[in-house]
Amino acid sequence: MRTLFIDCGISGIAGDMSLAAFTEIGADLSVISDKLHSVIKEDFSLSVEKVVKKGLSSSQLIIDTEEEKHSHRHYTNIKEAIEQSSLEEEEKLTALSMFETIAIAEAKIHNSTLEKVHFHEVGGVDSMIDIIGTAIAYHQLDIEKVITTPVAAGNGYIHMAHGLYPVPAPATLEILKNIPLHHTDVQGELTTPTGAAIIRTLTTEFGTIPAMKVNEIGYGAGAKDFDNHPNVVRFVLGES
Repeated sequence: MRTLFIDCGISGIAGDMSLAAFTEIGADLSVISDKLHSVIKEDFSLSVEKVVKKGLSSSQLIIDTEEEKHSHRHYTNIKEAIEQSSLEEEEKLTALSMFETIAIAEAKIHNSTLEKVHFHEVGGVDSMIDIIGTAIAYHQLDIEKVITTPVAAGNGYIHMAHGLYPVPAPATLEILKNIPLHHTDVQGELTTPTGAAIIRTLTTEFGTIPAMKVNEIGYGAGAKDFDNHPNVVRFVLGES
């Protein structure tokens, strides 16, 4: 069985880290970019660059867009854009599931409804690329099963659109309900709402690396640097 093992027990996971890791295990970024342009009408370009995190070679996603980072969009607008795009049906369903997961969490936190949910941190072109691009990459590689480690979420506090919030951010923690978390002393956000939604949507089971024949290994880098460990998520693709 074609299996993906996601190791996010040290540095957590974010959407950009996920898509970068997918490119290291065989996903074609040029095809992903072409498909994304059928969903996102704003101008953007995508690339990955090799970086070294604490001595570990990895890939970092680079998004070039004139849109202000973390621009706001309603969930219903993003849903409509995906549904009307030229993505394959399975790609649409996976991307929609990820966004719906975030929307349900946001609606609960803000005592709102799916129709009224207004995305702040995950409503911009960058987050749409992260989530929809990950959905496309996942189906590109014909993955049948996903096993994920307990998730490192982080600690401390973070400034968000509404002010100072605890880490894990409320939406992240809501999405991670009933998912095993890994303790870490790192002060800062390790897993984002987009990363949490990707894990919840794709994961078949949680645990350690399975008995498998390893074919590809990919490291997706985050923008931050930490003192004691590389800020990367590891994707291992193989046959179990």
